[in-house]
Amino acid sequence: MEALFWICALLVAYPYAIYPVLLVAFNRLGGRRVHVADVRHEPTVTIIMPVHNEARRIGAKVANLLALDYPREKLQILVIGDGCTDDSLERATAAGQGLVSVIPLEGRGGKAAGLNAGLERATGDIVVFTDAGILLDRPSLRNLVGHFTDPAIGCVSGEDYIEGSETEGLYGKLELLLRREEARLHSIAGASGCFYGQRRELCEPFRAGMAPDFLSVLNTVRQGKRALAEPLARGSMTATSSQRAEFTRKVRTFLRGITALFGNVGLLNPFRHPAFSFILWSHKLMRWLAPLPMVGCLAAAYILRGQPLYLGLFVVQIVLYVAAVAGMVWPTLAARLTLVRLSAFFVLVNAAALKALALWLVGSRVEVWQPTQRPK
Repeated sequence: MEALFWICALLVAYPYAIYPVLLVAFNRLGGRRVHVADVRHEPTVTIIMPVHNEARRIGAKVANLLALDYPREKLQILVIGDGCTDDSLERATAAGQGLVSVIPLEGRGGKAAGLNAGLERATGDIVVFTDAGILLDRPSLRNLVGHFTDPAIGCVSGEDYIEGSETEGLYGKLELLLRREEARLHSIAGASGCFYGQRRELCEPFRAGMAPDFLSVLNTVRQGKRALAEPLARGSMTATSSQRAEFTRKVRTFLRGITALFGNVGLLNPFRHPAFSFILWSHKLMRWLAPLPMVGCLAAAYILRGQPLYLGLFVVQIVLYVAAVAGMVWPTLAARLTLVRLSAFFVLVNAAALKALALWLVGSRVEVWQPTQRPK
């Protein structure tokens, strides 16, 4: 039972603490360098933005796209209306100044249907995917597409910065660190869904129920190319409006990610994809499975509570779980106390992963949902 406790503790710690250290060590010892973008590179670009009832944000987003530092004659901007019932598309047309193509779809088909409708009309050498919830820095597009001078690069992700949430922002900072180091080793484990680009010849039709940003990376690597992250391709977005909204978003994200990974399970083979399979196992699969050893740690410590060490470890776990629940019930307490805030977010993330695993096992899939509500 003692061995079970420490194995479970190691499995919980691995994706969040041990893997980042190993990744950095491998890169430094191997002398791997960061891929540098050539910002003079100006390929033709198609920007695809699927929307559903985004009237509140669409005008500002279209204006943001038109203000990017990139030649307008080399830009094609497509706004795909996924069964909008408000005036999102009218506002997009007004803000587009005749430079934006607005394409309405009848009925709700989901994000994959919207993206595929955009791909059918795309003419640019590089296809950039974005959504209404992120405002991009002016040089971000140029910094993104500058990597495509290298024929080995097939997909490049931007980086999104979350305003208004220390915990969500802290989790995001860990993700950004991992992406940068994974790009040095081989390829990122997943792109930022709100802003990334891919060579058009590598784009495959998106499949319902699978996270498109993750699927694009998997398709890129499967076709023998690399996927990178560019820190200067930046955009900002606000935090989700509530913990309930964040939990729902993470369950959906994890479920769609699990579905995409097991639809491309061959990439987990370390003999065919040694570096990338290491990244997928460590960053994705081990993190999605972490709730199981968390339960194992708690159960093993309880069974071993007759020994002072394990009694103490059991009490520590209970205190952290109580702090997490308190942080979820009383957000003002989480805002004041760092331990409560971090505990609440860690438990929320792993509870979402556990629910997503359960939904995947029973065959549940998600393609249509309401956009995450984020304050302006």
